[in-house]
Formats: sequence, C-alpha cells, structure tokens
Amino acid sequence: MLRPGGAEEAAQLPFRRVRAPVSAPAPRPTSPDGSRASARLSLACRLLLLLLLLPARVDTSWWYIGALGARVICDNIPGLVSRQRQLCQRYPDIMRSVGEGAREWIRECQHQFRHHRWNCTTLDRDHTVFGRVMLRSSREAAFVYAISSAGVVHAITRACSQGELSVCSCDPYTRGRHHDQRGDFDWGGCSDNIHYGVRFAKAFVDAKEKRLKDARALMNLHNNRCGRTAVRRFLKLECKCHGVSGSCTLRTCWRALSDFRRTGDYLRRRYDGAVQVTATQDGANFTAARQGYRRATRTDLVYFDNSPDYCVLDKAAGSLGTAGRVCSKTSKGTDGCEIMCCGRGYDTTRVTRVTQCECKFHWCCAVRCKECRNTVDVHTCKAPKKAEWLDQT
Repeated sequence: MLRPGGAEEAAQLPFRRVRAPVSAPAPRPTSPDGSRASARLSLACRLLLLLLLLPARVDTSWWYIGALGARVICDNIPGLVSRQRQLCQRYPDIMRSVGEGAREWIRECQHQFRHHRWNCTTLDRDHTVFGRVMLRSSREAAFVYAISSAGVVHAITRACSQGELSVCSCDPYTRGRHHDQRGDFDWGGCSDNIHYGVRFAKAFVDAKEKRLKDARALMNLHNNRCGRTAVRRFLKLECKCHGVSGSCTLRTCWRALSDFRRTGDYLRRRYDGAVQVTATQDGANFTAARQGYRRATRTDLVYFDNSPDYCVLDKAAGSLGTAGRVCSKTSKGTDGCEIMCCGRGYDTTRVTRVTQCECKFHWCCAVRCKECRNTVDVHTCKAPKKAEWLDQT
C-alpha cells in the first residue's frame, strides 16, 4: 500500500499538457562528455516526471482472504509479502480461521458505520477490498487496521479452544489455583488461548508493515496493536460452582472471549476519540499534529490525514458518495437526512412491507404466522447536481 508523501502526493497532481516553447535560446557548445551527461540528466528528469504523473496504485492486502472462503490457496492470494506467504503455506488450517475472521470483522465494521456517510463498503472482486479510500491515512483507515487485527486474534483464539487447529488448544497457562475478588478458585475447563491468537496475528498481520518501515507503516502497526489489545481487554472469567445445593464453596473457572461486538463497540469509541499525529523526524514515534493537541497513548487510534466528507462520488479519494442512501427524516444524528445527504435533500418513496406476525405454536410441532402488511415512507438521499459531481471526479 502506498504511503503518504512521495508518489502518492504526486499522483494527486492533475495531468497537464506541457507546451513546447515557441523559441529557445541556442545551446552553448559543450564537450561530448558534457552532452552525454546532459542527455542522461534529461532522460532521468523525464522518467521522474512520468513517475509523478502515474496514478497511485492501491496495493492489495491479506484482507482479500475473507472473500476466498474455503478456497485459500497461498500462491493465489494477492498482496501477501513473503513472510505472510510462508505462514500461509505452513499453517493452511489457520488461514481458514483468518478468512473467517476477515468476514467477521468486515461485518462488524459495516455494523458500526451503518449510519454514517462512510459505511465500510467493500468492493466486489477487488483485491484491495476497500479501494482507494485506504490510501489516505485517515481515521477510517485507523479503524479498519485495528478491527482487522482484532478479527484475526478473535478468530484464531476461538478456533484453538474449539479444537479446530492442530497447533494450539486451550490456554496452557491457566493451571492450578487462583483468586479474584470473590475468593479462591481452581482453573479448569478450557480457557481461550488468547496468547496464541495474539502471537500469530502479530506475526501475520504486521509482516507487511515491518518490511516497509515508513511513517504509514508505523501508524498501521500502532493501530494493529490497539486491535489486538482490545480483544484481550474483553476476556471474561466464567465459573461453575460446586457444593451442596449449588453453594459456591468451590469454584472452577476459565477465561472466555466476549462477543466480538464488544470489541467493535470499543474500537468505535476509540475511532471517535482518535488522535491526529505526525511522525517524529527519526520515524520511530509520533508527536501531536498541532500544538495543544493531546499526545496519543497506546490505546488510542492514530491517524495523519483529515478525512474527506464522503458526500459525493470521488474516485481519487475512494468515496462512493451518499446518493441513494437511506436516511431518517426525524433523526438529528449522522443517520439523519440533513447530515447523511449533505444538505442536498432527499426523495420519499412509500413502500409496503410484508412481515410475519401473530405467530402461534400448534401442537405438535409447528409455528403458524399471519402476514402483516405495513406501509412506510422510505427516505433516500438525492444525487448531487451534475456540475457538482463533475468537480469531484
């Protein structure tokens, strides 16, 4: 994936035709060596100009594994770096879990942003999954990297505990006696192996960023770590009581993953409070983007660039616009028509929905329901005026 600065910034430059000057001063006489050096310099300048004018290429990502389902073939997955391909070839069963995790975190991302202009839309049969929107080092990119890393941890940890993987099982560290605020208990059952999930996710997900070693890679690594720690944050202690009449004189406990929705909700709050930063001169850390901004902590999502407004179709920014999106006429939030439609107004269509209602259980063994018809008004955002749309494309 391209990073901020350099070719990416240059790719945003508009194409311009360079007209040859009407007349040019006569060249000074030079030696043959000088002519060759001048020719080489001229060729280098032309190549540099060509590179600057080439459109930025959206790099592929391991995220595409989620679209492959059970057909994970390591050599056919675009965007993997050598380390990721090695892990894929060595642990094919884990790759199936990574694919399941990818589908889960994408669903969660779309749930968290369902009422926002940018709604985590994926592109069909596109190896980049999200398109050009991830080129910008925005808070949306920060969220996607964090939740994708969290999704891998969650999926692998769950697969270990369910016996789906040959290389891991229950957490080997939860043995013997322990205590909490309720007293002593014995470790038992099958604790979710979060240690293995975090370790493999770090090795696989971070491999590309560790190879690139630039400012964007530093941002991605930080947000990847935030996603991993978010899953660990919501490990819960589940216990079973032993004793007369169910008294809890003895307890057997184990650690279990929480539902992934809790991780998604937490990272969504982190997105709202994300910190804009710049990389330090040595490229090893972050500093506040502006004087007076608070410094980022290890649990904060970080980003470099302000987000586009996502109001209109903008191919360069990867924005799909909000034309045709359903909005709420009465809401004052981000799902309200005023905000969602960016002030362009909305169309109203009256539709009739058929749902099942008044369901009753009949012995034995069927549930019979009636069909209820309900007429509702559906509001959708108007498309921008043609001139306004052309300005953005």
